[in-house]
Amino acid sequence: MDAVVRPAGQGDAAVLAQVAAATFALACPPHITPQAIDTFIAEVLSLECFERYLADPARDLFVSVGDDVVTGYAMVVHGEPTDPDVRAALTLRPTAELSKIYVLPDHHGAGTSRLLMAASIDAARARGAVGVWLGVNQENERAQRFYAKSGFARVGTKRFLVGDRYEDDYVFERPA
Repeated sequence: MDAVVRPAGQGDAAVLAQVAAATFALACPPHITPQAIDTFIAEVLSLECFERYLADPARDLFVSVGDDVVTGYAMVVHGEPTDPDVRAALTLRPTAELSKIYVLPDHHGAGTSRLLMAASIDAARARGAVGVWLGVNQENERAQRFYAKSGFARVGTKRFLVGDRYEDDYVFERPA
């Protein structure tokens, strides 16, 4: 199956929320409870959230599609980060955040993530960013390997709230 990546539109909000709900737990360390994951999905990855994300001019969202099925998504947030730890760690300005990049498990290893990454980097560059950053859980070694292969390097740390518990993330950055 060959995947293609396209910009997401307002009509994609429901499928984006479905893919987000199906993939978010894959990036979480084992100690995060199902209740905390469900709370995060409800507060950050719901249909209403994706409707807002899609309407936000400071965001670009992309979907990967194979055989007429959405298999993954990515979201880029343009502009200076609000987190002081991230601001202190970054070296490339102006910047954009690769906020989310997820692929359904049965499509892992098919090159879909690389396509979503390329679209995200292109979008950041098109809006004038010279750097792209992301946060990744310190226990998510699989994702860290992918980001390193994609040209990112670890530049700092930050905290990330899931449920009522803060997790420790690495901050990665690469040129756009």
